[in-house]
Amino acid sequence: MTGHVDGVLVGVFVFLFLLVTVLGFAAARWRRAESLDSLDEWGLGGRGFGTFIAWFLIGGDIYTAYTFIAVPATLYAGSVVGFFAVPYTIVVYPLIFLFLPRLWSVSHRHSYVTPADFVQGRYDSKPLATAVAVTGILATMPYIALQLVGMQVCLEVMGIGTGSDNWFVKDLPLFIAFAVLAAYTYSSGLRAPALIAFVKDSLIYLVIIVAVLYLPSQVGGWGHIFSAAQGHFDDVNAAAVKAGGAPTAGTIPPPAAQWAYASLALGSALALFMYPHSITGVLSTRSRTVIRRNAALLPAYSFLLGLLALLGFVAIAAGVKVDNPQQSVPQLFENEFPGWFAGIAFAAIVIGALVPAAIMSIAAANLWTRNIYKAFIKPDATHQQEATQSKLVSLVVKFGALVFVLALSNQFAINLQLLGGVWILQTLPAIVIGLYTRWFHRWALLAGWAVGMAYGTWLAYGVPLATDPSSHFGGPLVVFPGTTTKVYIALIALLANLAVAVVLTVVMRAMKVDEGVDQTHPDDYVADAGDEGVEAELDPEAPIHA
Repeated sequence: MTGHVDGVLVGVFVFLFLLVTVLGFAAARWRRAESLDSLDEWGLGGRGFGTFIAWFLIGGDIYTAYTFIAVPATLYAGSVVGFFAVPYTIVVYPLIFLFLPRLWSVSHRHSYVTPADFVQGRYDSKPLATAVAVTGILATMPYIALQLVGMQVCLEVMGIGTGSDNWFVKDLPLFIAFAVLAAYTYSSGLRAPALIAFVKDSLIYLVIIVAVLYLPSQVGGWGHIFSAAQGHFDDVNAAAVKAGGAPTAGTIPPPAAQWAYASLALGSALALFMYPHSITGVLSTRSRTVIRRNAALLPAYSFLLGLLALLGFVAIAAGVKVDNPQQSVPQLFENEFPGWFAGIAFAAIVIGALVPAAIMSIAAANLWTRNIYKAFIKPDATHQQEATQSKLVSLVVKFGALVFVLALSNQFAINLQLLGGVWILQTLPAIVIGLYTRWFHRWALLAGWAVGMAYGTWLAYGVPLATDPSSHFGGPLVVFPGTTTKVYIALIALLANLAVAVVLTVVMRAMKVDEGVDQTHPDDYVADAGDEGVEAELDPEAPIHA
């Protein structure tokens, strides 16, 4: 990086950023109800989004700025399991086709806003619901922080703020971006990221399609790209072996890494829609059919992700040299694209951070409001008080993530995101299995959750960075107990979770420990829009009010 600021690049970037800012504030009047002073309206967009809007919203929610930086960065760095993100996003859609319509139905029948609301109603257990809520907030915070990391990388490559030694001046652009995000999220709620997602995803598709068609022609074609990447990895491995280490780089996982690859893909697929922001996007839709259609259509993003991942190899062939692999694709764009199109590319990535960060902060705020504030602090809170509390907490969450990233190293944020995946998967038994059966005892589920959280955190703590043997939280893989095979930590923790839950359920049923009262009924899980007890949705054809 030269630190030089390209005026055309920055001008295009600022124009597009201002465009989405205007859209963010205008979203308050888009598909507007009489008032946004309820979680159904502010936090779930009126629960009336159709297939088209939901496709952009959920896609924008899942495919974040950090995804578009980190996935090709893993290939640029030579990770043999770097492509795991592609199969996991393919595996996840049949899974959500099965269980998310059931969650939508029971949530709409009982006006649940969060997954913890469902757990409370299903198991009649405030401690279990609180555990699910706290886990969701903990797992979401580093996820928001990583959106900031993605934005930081783009700003660094563009040279914005990098010429100053004053920390305030250096980080001022990031402060401004998140202040604007906080303002229009507070004003418009979930409608803001839903509307901005149209721009974000359109830009992302444009940039990636142009990149995979244009950039290979600039660096000798795809044959040369794969040859250059393999040659580079061979050199890296030869140097590692000469220094007494083991080869670590490559394009295809060797037999020893295949279980690591498969378990990362499966574990990530199981965890993805456990995140509160993913469920928030789903609950904002107007019918079960919308969810099923999106499960069929969203694999288009997996195709995009596969193309994006290959840009890591393109960066190698183009001779991109960066100290931080996360800068490889932004630097590739700056080097190879004309300034005006590089501005579009950087805007796409930064806007790609704003959309999921907004949804994540809303989801975390909803969890706090419904399952902590209303559950323990103000049980008689009105709809308006709930909405006000969520708006305020969404601000706290955003700026908490901002301070977190600025005060600590990026590596620490990445390590915490590793823990986020381990933690959030421990809510799967209570949520997903609970959608089909209430066989598990509520106290057994709570004990299993506690064991999975503690065991997974302990395993992750024991993994050092490859460059620092004394460090912690250095990767997602550990050797499976009793074998020499490395697998994803989150899956090992989930197995421990389930084992404890099964054993204690048998014990507690034998002891006749009170199981609580299930507030749901079998027909709740198949209810659809228009059925008795399912709240009427906003008219999707309603005109936009000026």
